[in-house]
Amino acid sequence: MSDKENKYLEFKEKQTRAYLKTVSAFANYFDGEIRFGVDDDGKIVPIEDQRSFALNLENQINDSIKPRPDYSIVCNKNGTISLFVKKGTNAPYFYDSKAYTRKDTSSVEVDTIELKRLVMEGANKTFDEIDYYGPSLSFKDLEEALKESIKISSFNNDVLKTLELINTRGYNNAASLLSDSNNFPGVEIRVFKDDNTIKEEVNLVGKSLIRQFNESIEVFKRNYVVEEINGDKRTVKELIPLIAFREIIANAIVHRTYDIPANTKVAMYVDHIEVSSPGGLMFGLSKEQYLRGAFSQLRNPIVASVFKRIGIIEAFATGIKRTLSCYSNRSSKPVFDVDEYAISVSLPNADIISPKTMTENELLTNMSANIKYTRAELEALTGYNKDKIIRVLNKLIEQGAIKKEGNGKGTLYFVA
Repeated sequence: MSDKENKYLEFKEKQTRAYLKTVSAFANYFDGEIRFGVDDDGKIVPIEDQRSFALNLENQINDSIKPRPDYSIVCNKNGTISLFVKKGTNAPYFYDSKAYTRKDTSSVEVDTIELKRLVMEGANKTFDEIDYYGPSLSFKDLEEALKESIKISSFNNDVLKTLELINTRGYNNAASLLSDSNNFPGVEIRVFKDDNTIKEEVNLVGKSLIRQFNESIEVFKRNYVVEEINGDKRTVKELIPLIAFREIIANAIVHRTYDIPANTKVAMYVDHIEVSSPGGLMFGLSKEQYLRGAFSQLRNPIVASVFKRIGIIEAFATGIKRTLSCYSNRSSKPVFDVDEYAISVSLPNADIISPKTMTENELLTNMSANIKYTRAELEALTGYNKDKIIRVLNKLIEQGAIKKEGNGKGTLYFVA
């Protein structure tokens, strides 16, 4: 048995109703264990009457969590009791009319957006499947893309039904996202000069996802595809691989969350491109799995299917692999900043050594050589909050500028 609390394991010395929040959290998101008869430091405080204790647990859960979760109770020989809760299929699971999630070793109430996602999951629906209620939609961009890719002769409701954009009740959110005009967040692009002043701004909010993709590619070509003349030969050179950018911007558009009122941001610098999309990783998907292309499910499967039909996506879950392969023979590599809230990808211009950002340089400047720091010490040293220091540390670790040793609260960081 593990002797440390974590996201999937909680210790309770006594039976207080607070554990029911964690039952809700585990049932909503992932399998977990609550171990009773253990204090916060992992020291065993044996339960005298295990049978009575277990019966009380069962009665409290059955009376307090709605709908009833899938769980089991095991009385351990060392005097502790393990309550195992499985992720359910009827989310959201409520305790006292509230649904909970896990944040590190705590159970906290979900916000309104996350509650809506739980409701969708419980109904076995994705965001793009939800019925659309709004003004009439037009699909000129989609029609043009279909005629060019799969050579359709006519565009009508039968085509929309085949693409799963319309059902007996009408359009869904996928149809709205792919329509010529919508009210969802979109892509914002800023192109910067050498001195980091703005050269060009392109706002693609409110346009179809197809147009957002196509126009993003056009902005890329204007700034990173150049012609070189050697004697009487004219060659085209990509400062950043076009295939890599295509894959990253397609992923950002197709796999982001559209219930968050934030745009996908593309910052184009001379030495690199940064693409940041809201939503982060889906529950149960680690960064390592993401980088391997191991998508267990698609966030917007209808949209993804349409993008595949019109040739923007070649195959599901291969975009990251294709991006990395573009840099296989280059010294500079893409940098992925991935968490549960957002995904940011930096594509370097291999002809230019990419400098570190101001925040990264500031952290390195403040760290002395041959000294190992805890995260808390680095927060005090820089004034960064926890989220920011973790983000900067992860970037520097990926770049090889900083190394870490240990795990959990004992993790130490030092200059490589």
